[in-house]
Amino acid sequence: MSFDDLTEQLASVVAITVTPFDADGAIDEKGYTAVVDRMVEGGISVVTPNGNTSEFYTLSSDETERALRITVDAVGDRAAVVAGVGHDVGSAVGAARVADRAGARGIMIHQPVHPYVSLDGWVDYHRAVASAVPELSAVLYVRDPRIGGAQIAALADACPNVVGVKYAVPDPVRFASVARDAGLERLTWVAGLAELSAPGYFAVGASGFTSGLANVAPQLSVQLFRCLRAGEFGAAMELWEFVRRFEELRARNGSANNVSVVKEALAQLGFCRRDVRPPASVLSEADRSAVGVLLNSWGLL
Repeated sequence: MSFDDLTEQLASVVAITVTPFDADGAIDEKGYTAVVDRMVEGGISVVTPNGNTSEFYTLSSDETERALRITVDAVGDRAAVVAGVGHDVGSAVGAARVADRAGARGIMIHQPVHPYVSLDGWVDYHRAVASAVPELSAVLYVRDPRIGGAQIAALADACPNVVGVKYAVPDPVRFASVARDAGLERLTWVAGLAELSAPGYFAVGASGFTSGLANVAPQLSVQLFRCLRAGEFGAAMELWEFVRRFEELRARNGSANNVSVVKEALAQLGFCRRDVRPPASVLSEADRSAVGVLLNSWGLL
């Protein structure tokens, strides 16, 4: 093949890194390295820097490049690095080329942020980015329910390096239809709403799921994945219940604390500061306490 095909690796837990900051607000390289190393040691085989859990839209281009290089160095040859890229076409293409030079195995293309997205324009945007790095696998990040199987299939026809879809529309029925219209076996379908959605999406065709929890307790995410892959639904739901409160804290209030909860947990475990950038904010004292209770229940504190 002319590209590094990640089809099989994506059928796993796709961990989205946090971006730890130091007291001056710069990237905390030591903390970042420690979090990524712990992920991989915990069984994570695909690591994505510069995703939404990474606070992608608050990072400068220099910071996303630094985060990527820290990730690649920390991972080594133990896992695949899939770099998040996005913004305007030029910025996304530039970041994709940086990912190629840095040694990433693939890119995840963020959903375009624009008030007016047409279906044809969506295809054109992703084709421009994916075709700029034909040697890298490309994963689509779909958050718009209007995007259907026809658009995804057209993109896969145009760009053979499009190998997977991170589907983050909260509608498993829509997901089942889109995946089958685009080609269920043609691409790797990743449940893009983390552990809470994973069982429902696996039931209708997903073979991997994304995770922010993997920053904190990678072994729990990996165990859930293994149960789902084996079709052990009862055991999977026991694990789902085990992590449910943590993920519900992240999802509350329109996911306002999605990153803050993860960073709070890491701060309590001594890996990094709890700092997040606006428009996110650190947790209230009550929520900090709730995170501590959960970490204690997991035996991590």
